[in-house]
Amino acid sequence: MVTIIAAVGRNRALGKDNDLIWHIPADLRRFKSLTRGHHVIMGRKTFESLGRPLPKRTNIIVSRNPDYKAEGCIVVNSLEKALVIAQSDPNPFILGGAEIYKQALSFADAMDLTYVHEDFEADAFFPEFDPQEWELTGQEDFKKDDENPYDYSFVQYKKRK
Repeated sequence: MVTIIAAVGRNRALGKDNDLIWHIPADLRRFKSLTRGHHVIMGRKTFESLGRPLPKRTNIIVSRNPDYKAEGCIVVNSLEKALVIAQSDPNPFILGGAEIYKQALSFADAMDLTYVHEDFEADAFFPEFDPQEWELTGQEDFKKDDENPYDYSFVQYKKRK
């Protein structure tokens, strides 16, 4: 099962200037818990925004540059090749960015999204997807608090067969 995982603003915002727009510790803890021990697939810009490989995960970077290298990571030139490498993992995760998410919608079996209930100024956006192709399988809603500055929801979808 291939899962897209993302935090998305109400206006589908993902990030700006190759960085996250918000800081929601509950989302980061959940991300770490869900992806630990799995293959994580991301584009080069997403990797560079992280600054290092994510620990306790097999990091796969998709880059069009055949000479791109990243210590501690596997680098491939297509999402399809990344998925072949990750096939030993029963649940690899797609971490983005926007172009990788767009490509992954046709491959993914599930989406695990954190919806941040605000509009944000952004230059990277989550792709639109057909809600008829995806079944909502879970949702938890949370109000902002001292640690998390925005209302947010954890939402899970499965692709309809």
